[in-house]
Amino acid sequence: MADDPHFLFDAWFAEAEASEPNDPNAVALATATPDGRPSVRMVLMKTHDARGFTFHTNLDSRKGGEIEANPAAALLFHWKTLRRQVRIEGRTEPVSADEADAYFATRSRGSQLSAWASDQSRPLESREAFERRYAEATARFEGGPVPRPPRWSGVRLVPDVIEFWRDREYRMHERRLFVRAGAGWTESLLFP
Repeated sequence: MADDPHFLFDAWFAEAEASEPNDPNAVALATATPDGRPSVRMVLMKTHDARGFTFHTNLDSRKGGEIEANPAAALLFHWKTLRRQVRIEGRTEPVSADEADAYFATRSRGSQLSAWASDQSRPLESREAFERRYAEATARFEGGPVPRPPRWSGVRLVPDVIEFWRDREYRMHERRLFVRAGAGWTESLLFP
């Protein structure tokens, strides 16, 4: 048994980075609408540490609105080649403006321009309309840096529960459950 699930996650994530052919940081993010309807989509985790698991988005997107209305959320990593999953439940919180700026600066210029051009999750009349907005953003910031759009930022999921699932023969899977207890964690096992 481990004392801290973040150490175990670091080890599993390092193995996933070495073995997964595409996007080992891809994670299903589950939120809920204000009336309680579940909503899930894939996002890319950009950082993880003892504070939590961070992804970035347009805060005016559907997921941003759902998180603003109900900060409870869940993540699910599924690493098929390793036959492992990590389930995480907790509450979301915004990252600082400095953290959001620092990550935005690492994105490719094309991705930065796309963030300005896109009204993420909103209806789009045609692909040409989006490409026109992208061209306008390109012209607007030509010759200089692309600043972070005001409603584009990072969200951190602060975990209360982390479950590690490992596939075993004959469906005798291994499930380790960590639950936040004050400043630490308690660990137990679950039946498969």
